[in-house]
Amino acid sequence: MASVATDQSGSTPRWWRKLVVAARRANLIAYVEIFFAVAFLVMVGSTWATFTSAPPNGQLLPSRQVAGLLIGTLIPAMALLVLAGRRLALRRAAGSTARLHVRLVFFFSLIAAVPTLLVAGFAAFLFQSGVDFWFSDNSRGLMENANRLAVSYYEENQLDLSNETITMAMDMRAILERVEVTDPNFALVYQFQAQPRDVIESAILQALPDGSMRTAVAYGLSEESDPVPFAEDSLAGLGQGQQVIVRGTPERIEAVAPIDRDAGIYLYTARNAEAASFRSWENARSISTAYEELTRRARALQLRFNLALFFVSLALVGLAVWFALRFADRQVEPLTDLVAAARQVGGGNFALRVEGRTGADEIGLLNRAFNRMTAQLERQTDALLAANDELEERRNFIEAVLESVSAGVISVDRDLSVLLMNAPAQAMLMDSAEDHPEPASLRQLAPQIAAMVEAGLAQGVISHSRRGELLTLAVKIGAETEGHVITFEDITRQLLDQRQAAWSDVARRIAHEIKNPLTPIQLATERLKRRYRKQIEQDGELFDELTSTIIRQVGDLRKMVDEFSSFARLPKPVFRPEDALDLVRQALFLQEVGHQDVNYVLVTESDGPIRIQCDRHQFGQAITNILKNAYEAIEAKAQGAEPDFRGKIVVSVTVEDHSLCIEIEDNGIGLPKDRERLLEPYVTTREKGTGLGLAIVNKIVEEHGGEMTFSSLEEGGTRVVMRFARDPLTDQGEGG
Repeated sequence: MASVATDQSGSTPRWWRKLVVAARRANLIAYVEIFFAVAFLVMVGSTWATFTSAPPNGQLLPSRQVAGLLIGTLIPAMALLVLAGRRLALRRAAGSTARLHVRLVFFFSLIAAVPTLLVAGFAAFLFQSGVDFWFSDNSRGLMENANRLAVSYYEENQLDLSNETITMAMDMRAILERVEVTDPNFALVYQFQAQPRDVIESAILQALPDGSMRTAVAYGLSEESDPVPFAEDSLAGLGQGQQVIVRGTPERIEAVAPIDRDAGIYLYTARNAEAASFRSWENARSISTAYEELTRRARALQLRFNLALFFVSLALVGLAVWFALRFADRQVEPLTDLVAAARQVGGGNFALRVEGRTGADEIGLLNRAFNRMTAQLERQTDALLAANDELEERRNFIEAVLESVSAGVISVDRDLSVLLMNAPAQAMLMDSAEDHPEPASLRQLAPQIAAMVEAGLAQGVISHSRRGELLTLAVKIGAETEGHVITFEDITRQLLDQRQAAWSDVARRIAHEIKNPLTPIQLATERLKRRYRKQIEQDGELFDELTSTIIRQVGDLRKMVDEFSSFARLPKPVFRPEDALDLVRQALFLQEVGHQDVNYVLVTESDGPIRIQCDRHQFGQAITNILKNAYEAIEAKAQGAEPDFRGKIVVSVTVEDHSLCIEIEDNGIGLPKDRERLLEPYVTTREKGTGLGLAIVNKIVEEHGGEMTFSSLEEGGTRVVMRFARDPLTDQGEGG
């Protein structure tokens, strides 16, 4: 090799180093091509030698060996095709697109070659494994055994019919000696002899002096069946001393045996249910013959299948190489131009537009889309700069609005960390402004609101304790992309005002309806006592007792109205630890004592006490009112029911995670049509009802952090479900 001049520093020129690297790479590719060509020739020779030197007895080659020969031949052949495509790509590529052009062709070819090779190998192994199975000694023995089994089964069926015919002939001889053929019971005896032996057609034949035969008695003979020709043909064999003559056809098996040779009486029997065995025998013979013919051509099938897989696989890879060349010629250069343009756009040149192909093909669509993208980027960049200033102004405005509204607003992320909280929210949730100088977790500020967010609730009402004061907050939760926005208001005073207004109206109506007539009743009773007591000579003491009772009951009514008016102010419940099961039992016991005509049943899974935070008086009042309504519903139904009707009230107590569920079922008259208004004040279905009982019970249940629902039973009656929070101060809202 001639010497090469070096630069002043004494190092080898860069162009010379590139030339040496290219030469080494070209030599390496050439060596690889030579290696695969030699490997291909070796595998072709090995395959030829393997199939030509196999034993001439038609024995199959091992499936793994045949599949290995196919894979070993395909690998170098596909490699040569891929390398040939690479050489074509190098010749057709030019300039800066050469590297992408060659890589595209090379990888397209590999993507086609590798799956094709795997599929061909799997198909070859699967086919050869199937051939091994179907042409193995076990399969051949299975075919022969099936053929022998079919023949044996058919012959055994004939033997079985012959034995049954001989036995039946002997039995019929004994029967004919005792029973006449004309006897009405003879047909039943004949049927009893034929059915257990699977004989579906039978006849008793009599030989005539002229050598013909006639049918004396028949059982189950169809119109197409005529036993006389077969019996006449069998007379010669039976006359030579044979006990039975059997004939088999694809449709049926027939037999003739003598009952009395001297009298010329014979028995004919037939079966046709086993005709499939004869066809199985014929099929087994034809299948066995075809199987033997296929066995002689098994090795040729192996070779043909391998050759088919080999040429189809090479055709697929060659098609992929050709498609890759065509695709690379058309697509690579425009893509290179787009890459260069994208680099300029990435540097901030949004005014750049690509010139070139803008037709209806994919490259044209891509160029037009690129131009639209740069135009949109240019417009959006200008718009973003203007919008950024506008967003800053809006942010300042929104912060000012949030600080001025009375509702609390909190923004949290997905981990419930507080991102933003206005002043009203701090005032309602924090004991003091210095408690949380930095953004804290919502679980620390308001655990109940955090529980609503985690449960996916959109709104709700909770109770929050602040400096010993219990606040009622109406909460609304809006989901955002990265968290939630929570708004809430303090409705404690609003609820209190509503209660006071409602119960003030209740007290006013009670005073108007009940209290005003009490004074005239009392005065009239006292005047009656003073005016007429001296005139009554008999039962005077009874008169005094009755008038005193009226005066005393009027006083009790006045006291009851005063107490109810005091209760109408609806004092807050005093929560203390109580045994809910014991309170239910007490209320149930009072009802059992007062109404012994009704069956009361208590159902509970707990034997011990059930602890709950509640107001003992209000809790018992709620249970008692519902039990009283249930009894009144049963009483209303009993007026028009059957005489043996008996009421039943079932009370079920169930303990849940954060609540106590009490279900009261009765078999009374059921719910009215306007059931949705049952909880409204002064709504009643009874003639003397005030309509306040269920409204008071509903308020008690709500004060205990629960809810009350009604439903009708399928068998008639009503189910009332009351759910109390086990700890209303912390679990309110969760019990439902």
